[in-house]
Amino acid sequence: MTFAPALTTLILFLAIGIWIAAILDAVFYRRISGQGGVSVLSPFYAAAAHLSRQRLTTEAPDRLNWYLAIAGYLAIATIGLAVVPFGPETAVIGIKTSVVLWGACESLVVVLVFLHGWSPNSPLALIGAYRYVAIGLPIMLLSMFVLIAAALPARSLDLRDIVASQEGLWNIIRQPLGLPLFLLLGLSLTLRGPFDYADSADLAGGTSVEDSGANRAGWQVARLAMLVGFSAIAASTFLGGYLGPILPGIVWLAIKTLILMAVVIGLSHLLARMPVARMLGLIWKFLLPIAFVDLLLAGLVALA
Repeated sequence: MTFAPALTTLILFLAIGIWIAAILDAVFYRRISGQGGVSVLSPFYAAAAHLSRQRLTTEAPDRLNWYLAIAGYLAIATIGLAVVPFGPETAVIGIKTSVVLWGACESLVVVLVFLHGWSPNSPLALIGAYRYVAIGLPIMLLSMFVLIAAALPARSLDLRDIVASQEGLWNIIRQPLGLPLFLLLGLSLTLRGPFDYADSADLAGGTSVEDSGANRAGWQVARLAMLVGFSAIAASTFLGGYLGPILPGIVWLAIKTLILMAVVIGLSHLLARMPVARMLGLIWKFLLPIAFVDLLLAGLVALA
């Protein structure tokens, strides 16, 4: 697959993924709250409603960085999906250090979410930004440990090689601790569930409290895009990506991505958010040691 078809596939994959993610989010929310069903057109109705509303701003906002935060978050989600191979040796961004590139994208999420909270010149938005930095930075270490562990069987930091190394056995079987830990990172990157300290309800929306009109629509689309990009990365790293019988590789990747999207959305609606101090203690004292054990076991297996 040449660059142009691969780029077209990426855009379609991302657009359809955002649409499905919005529907899944609404389905889980309505089921838990006991409300009615969801139409497949609901995401379009919601987008039209946001875009038709007046855009309100605070006094002396940093407009440039406000827009930059939204556009940057969407761009990072797209880059994450771009390193995912849709087939053998096929990726929009096919580099030997694609895992490192994704790690850099993860780190930039913290910067962009903080920028999103800083820009409106609003106290609640700024508190949400600071809380996310406090949680987001240590949880990035989970990703470092589990991604290195997943790269060891392939002896490569190229996501294409990591997928190919799972031809006989998926990494979720080799390293059963890896995927659950990585999904916790996904909850943080997509500002969901127990790691939703940036845009949480106790801050009336946190960094999004002053978003309205097109700004709110753009931020929500960027969050859904990050969910699609993260889920595709997780599917490739732990579930064999495009590998599978009979069906084309892109179909298998889409199925696995959809399953992980549903899992992340389900967890975000079912798990309760802890106080910041308790969550920090959980990350440093429990989750990070487990991630290190996962890396240690993967290293011992690789040496053996």
